Amino acid sequence: MDIAAKVAFLSQPSVYPDHPSRVDVIQTHMSWVFLTDQLVYKLKKPVRFDFLDFSTLERRHHDCMEELRLNRRLAPDVYLDVVPLTIDASGQLHLGNEGEPVEWLVKIKRLPRELMLDQAIANNQVDQSDVRDFTKRLAEFYQQAEPVAMTAQAYQQRLAQSIHAYSQGLLKPDYEIPHRRVDTVRKSLLNYLSEKSDLFNTRIAEHRIVEAHGDLRPEHVCLTRPPVFIDCLEFNRDLRNLDPADELAFLALECEYAGAGWIGQVVFETYRQQTDDDPPQSLIYFYKALRARLSIQHLDDHDTNERQKWTRRALDYLQLAEHHAEMLGK
Repeated sequence: MDIAAKVAFLSQPSVYPDHPSRVDVIQTHMSWVFLTDQLVYKLKKPVRFDFLDFSTLERRHHDCMEELRLNRRLAPDVYLDVVPLTIDASGQLHLGNEGEPVEWLVKIKRLPRELMLDQAIANNQVDQSDVRDFTKRLAEFYQQAEPVAMTAQAYQQRLAQSIHAYSQGLLKPDYEIPHRRVDTVRKSLLNYLSEKSDLFNTRIAEHRIVEAHGDLRPEHVCLTRPPVFIDCLEFNRDLRNLDPADELAFLALECEYAGAGWIGQVVFETYRQQTDDDPPQSLIYFYKALRARLSIQHLDDHDTNERQKWTRRALDYLQLAEHHAEMLGK
């Protein structure tokens, strides 16, 4: 049975136990997401990329289980189960019933859209107490996480590779970005990495690198009480192994792009108060400039027919990268 038939089946409200009034369907590069009134069901696509492999049912099941396990670290009551999509002897599909599994889905509690940080920013409904609350939870999470064994040399090599990948990503013809601007940012980041080698050595010596969330964007932060964090990066452990200052800089950058730069300031103030870590401001600028590359890569997840819109956004992120790279010398 092909994926289209499975998606068509899962798009029907009658399939779901909570008897929803409708099912909204969202497609990404890696998943189909089915939203009912109260729940979310996530189906992995049978795809393979350089950084993941969902090409077999066994691999997709494993990734579903990892998504459940890892997201329960920061959203324990939100990620509910992994359920099978089965087929019976007559060829009829069922969700969660007995039969032969033909797919697996992650079952997730649906969160209030208005409480997601990106929406709260857009509606001007987030204040400093909200930011302090979720940062305290993140600080606790980072402090409880086991440090990742990594040499200083390996970490700096990884950062250098990211800088070069950042440059190549920005030079995609679709973005129409001047090469000179990209090269200026690249050189600034590489110079900082070289000149501040002792700083990165210290981050490693102090065991700062942990298995983090991996994709800490505003749309993955929910301002419930207590706050929860969803959609961690489950498919690649290496991409989750991060300096908390890097991960928080990514969140700060995305908030800055959304017009709420003050959030990053409160995040780092609170983080410093709650931990024994005091990352220098220049390191935060470095991580922000580097993280702009990831934000540009996320633009590839959207409709390429809106080329002018995404080119403008790529230039906006480049401008943020330039700003933070310039701050490295001050």
